[in-house]
Amino acid sequence: MDKIKVGIVNYLNTLPLIYGLERDSVRDRIQLEGDYPAKVAQRLIEGDIDMGLVPVAIIPYLKEYHIVGNYCIGATQAVASVCIFSECPIEEIDTILLDYQSRTSVALAQVLLKHYWKLNPEKKAAEKDFRNQIKGKTAAVVIGDRALEQNHISPYVYDLAEAWQNLTGLPFTFAAWISNKKLPESFIQEFDAANALGLQHIDEIVASHPYPHYNLKEYYTKNISYLLDEPKRKAIELFLEYLKNL
Repeated sequence: MDKIKVGIVNYLNTLPLIYGLERDSVRDRIQLEGDYPAKVAQRLIEGDIDMGLVPVAIIPYLKEYHIVGNYCIGATQAVASVCIFSECPIEEIDTILLDYQSRTSVALAQVLLKHYWKLNPEKKAAEKDFRNQIKGKTAAVVIGDRALEQNHISPYVYDLAEAWQNLTGLPFTFAAWISNKKLPESFIQEFDAANALGLQHIDEIVASHPYPHYNLKEYYTKNISYLLDEPKRKAIELFLEYLKNL
């Protein structure tokens, strides 16, 4: 059988999942292809890959989709790496730049601005190297490793996972393993086991990736919640409902 093309995201938060995929027996059945979330998502929509760790906001754009396995990028408290950053309180911002790297985080920010903060600033698509534009009353949604760095720069930080939990009482699921076709059950079980393997080696992963901007042990064990349990599945359904009314 041809190898299953799996799109992965080259962020710090995915390292525990990728660890197992690169070391477990499933590695012989897959071809890993890395990019940032929105690009992996587009490739899944176009059928260029078979499955990927993709923003859940792309689900409505897929002709066929299957959530694969029991692992995800989720949060049950502040996530630290998906935030709105600004130099002023959020109620004073007049423009918000939207990070081009993730559809879910941008959509979540729009949901929260409307339903949680009840604000309607001007929204602009951000381009590369946009963080230096966070000035005055211009804020930005920043995700991933750059957000962990921005936590030390911006005086006002609004964690989107935390705000979602305040709004809904549910955790949030940023990304899940999603396929655009039905995959063999034997593969899914093997893939799930590989994900679990990585989560058993957090200390090793932290030790091999020195990172001065944030405590990665805390990030992997507190900020990120990797198990795709029933509350996170409910959160996906509710989030997709909110997206219909944006």
